[in-house]
Amino acid sequence: VLHPTAAVAGTPTVDAQKLIAELEPFDRGRYAGPVGWIGADGDGEWAIALRGALLQDNQITAYAGCGIVAESEPVAELEETELKFKPIREALA
Repeated sequence: VLHPTAAVAGTPTVDAQKLIAELEPFDRGRYAGPVGWIGADGDGEWAIALRGALLQDNQITAYAGCGIVAESEPVAELEETELKFKPIREALA
């Protein structure tokens, strides 16, 4: 199952999703959603959208994140997220 992946939703999944809904005051939109294609012959390729941007009505919303676990260090997680945003910012500059 591609969505929701435990890498971004957490585990146990149902409990993690409830906590995310409680703590995050926004919709994650396309972040962490499955992206891919499937042909008529059944062949295809899928990935998880861990980084991306949506341009809509003259507004850009960029998506990126990191996995927060018990051993996570907030400063390091913020630095990782900023690093993930860098190519998105550069592409849109």
